Amino acid sequence: MGITMIVTLLSGVALFLFGMSLMGDGLKRVAGNKLELTLYRLTNTPIKGVLLGAGVTAIIQSSSATTVMVVGFVNSGMMKVSQAIGIIMGANIGTSITGWILCLSYVEGSGGIAQLLSASMISAVVAIIGMIFKMFVKKTPYQVIGDIMLGFSILMVGMQTMSGAVSPLKENPKFVGALTMFSHPLAGIMAGILFTAVLQSASAAVGILQALSVTGTIHFATALPIMMGIGVGAACPVLLSAIGTNKNGKRTALIYLLNDLFGMVFWSIIFYSVHMVVQFPFMNVTMGPVQIAMMNTIYRTATITILLPLIKWIERLVFWLVKDSAEEEEELADFELLEERFLAYPAIAINQSHRAMNGMAKKARKNILRGFALFESYSQDKFQKIQEKENLIDKYEDRLGTYLMQLTGKELNASQTKQLSKFLHTIGDFERMGDHAINISEAAQELYEKKLTFSDEAQYELNVLQSAVQEILELTVNAFCEDNLELAVKVEPLREIISILCDELKLRHIARLRTGKCKLKQGFAFNDLLNNLERIGAHCSNVAVAMIELEAAEFDTHEYLRSVKNLKNANYSQQFEFYEKKYDIKIKKGKKIKKGGSE
Repeated sequence: MGITMIVTLLSGVALFLFGMSLMGDGLKRVAGNKLELTLYRLTNTPIKGVLLGAGVTAIIQSSSATTVMVVGFVNSGMMKVSQAIGIIMGANIGTSITGWILCLSYVEGSGGIAQLLSASMISAVVAIIGMIFKMFVKKTPYQVIGDIMLGFSILMVGMQTMSGAVSPLKENPKFVGALTMFSHPLAGIMAGILFTAVLQSASAAVGILQALSVTGTIHFATALPIMMGIGVGAACPVLLSAIGTNKNGKRTALIYLLNDLFGMVFWSIIFYSVHMVVQFPFMNVTMGPVQIAMMNTIYRTATITILLPLIKWIERLVFWLVKDSAEEEEELADFELLEERFLAYPAIAINQSHRAMNGMAKKARKNILRGFALFESYSQDKFQKIQEKENLIDKYEDRLGTYLMQLTGKELNASQTKQLSKFLHTIGDFERMGDHAINISEAAQELYEKKLTFSDEAQYELNVLQSAVQEILELTVNAFCEDNLELAVKVEPLREIISILCDELKLRHIARLRTGKCKLKQGFAFNDLLNNLERIGAHCSNVAVAMIELEAAEFDTHEYLRSVKNLKNANYSQQFEFYEKKYDIKIKKGKKIKKGGSE
């Protein structure tokens, strides 16, 4: 194989991959968000999932792209792992359609209809139409169609280039000898895995195998193990896409690998065991592009047909392979509390809702403390964990909000109505606390990436303020979880101290900016932090107010806040003075304040 042949072959591969990418991207743009919406909605049965996965993959020409999309759905909580299995199985079948499309590039003829149906004629006509749409039609949909047609033409030219490059090899005895080594099952499987892992595409690997088949040196014994390996190797881009996802995302990516791994192991054992006994006569049959496309389709369809009844077992297997931690099992248990059958028994449903909200409140508090900890020891893993837990807190709000609204339609007594009202008032505050955890983590990330630090004085002030915020979080969450009004009444005095501290710290920071002790870049981050900490205190106050007021006949948050500030009863004043001394910056200056934070 000379240098000219190698360069020509690689250029054909490049054209093929670029054309496939251009065509697939264009098809996805035409489908738009409807593609994602369709994948999400039409998966209520395994058969529908398989058909949908096969159809979508046939359209976008990539099982990896379909599966990566599904991994994203599962990772975001939009789809369950069980729903994803059917789509991934269908994607395994749908990817074989590409091989049949590529067979068009091998249509040959010297005249008449055969010449009109030749690959060069088809690709030329499609390219001309695509170029007209792309260059002369201004409407976006037509330009996207132009991209699709140009991508198809480039793909076909790439196939022809590859075929033309390797065609002389059929007369080369060394090449023929090299291919015969792949007739050994293990060698062929490994070659298919490595080849596809490098190309990152099963369709591309099958296309190149089809191109090599025009030499007349690819036999059934060589093609079958390579085909088995191609399926396993195609899992590489899917597994890479699962990096950084949650455990359900990783489980979904693992399903793709397990499907093809099962097919490879199962058919290897069955086929080669029988072959040892009966000696199949077709092992030395020469394979062409059409035969390879047919083998690919039959192999994948047969594998999925066997796996389809085993979807529940596959789900159990991936959950066994990727286990939940104790914390994640606790989270799942919180959602399981919200059973619809309990809605017929409001007392039970309200108790279950309270238990689930307790989990939400504790996670919101812990996420804020994680944000504080980032300022002392920043890492991308810790930052990512805060983002993941915020998604979970959002999911709590959605599930609880839906459940509580369903409960409002039931017959409730006065006490149950007050409890339900309290939950509906406070669920949003806990969710917004989680939002502030994200803001705090992003401030820590900015300081870390820009290598910025606060002055010692500013850092000391933040430590004092964060300690106060940590205490108000502890008071609020414990008061809510325990229905403890004695703790709840301590929240508003501390909230007022936090607000005063934030105002004072802003003035102090402005003074430092004027004297040059602090720089403007740090100033923005410092001010953002103060705003977020003040808002956390306000949300804690909202929760406490809801608890206190709902013990009275009416709920009037603003009236309560006005009364506690204007009357300044003895208990309020005593708590205010206590916190004023505890978090007095002047008194504590020079002493180390332990900053709240835990992993």
